Amino acid sequence: MKKTKFAMLLVSLIAAQASLAARAAEMAEPLQPNEIKWSPVPPVLPAGARMVVLSGDPAGTGLVTFRLKMPPGYQIPPHWHPTDEHVPVISGTLALGMGDTLDRKHSKILRAGAYAVAPASMHHWSTSSVHSRLPTSMPPTIRATRGSMS
Repeated sequence: MKKTKFAMLLVSLIAAQASLAARAAEMAEPLQPNEIKWSPVPPVLPAGARMVVLSGDPAGTGLVTFRLKMPPGYQIPPHWHPTDEHVPVISGTLALGMGDTLDRKHSKILRAGAYAVAPASMHHWSTSSVHSRLPTSMPPTIRATRGSMS
């Protein structure tokens, strides 16, 4: 069951990366906030948030910069990346935690203007308590963990 769920997660990520790559190619010039075209997050993430790829190719191996809008209570389950993930918080509040279990008691609360780095291979998760906007830079690979959410 867990292997099947993990395989489905990887297939969803691959399909989403192709879609996001097409959108990233459209953003070759500077953009004003009202020119940014937000889309639902790919199926590898829980529904409800919106994102935009600002630069890079999510289907490639290079650096990708994207923004994520998370509604209150939005949770990104435990996962990891093969490279560092840089997370500056533009607005709102983000709880960032390390490990395979989503447990807000063991998180650091980041407010607008805060910055965090999830080092390569570090299992981590996040949740928002108010509308949050985050730009994130990293190569595009996401790896699910076998952790839980509590």
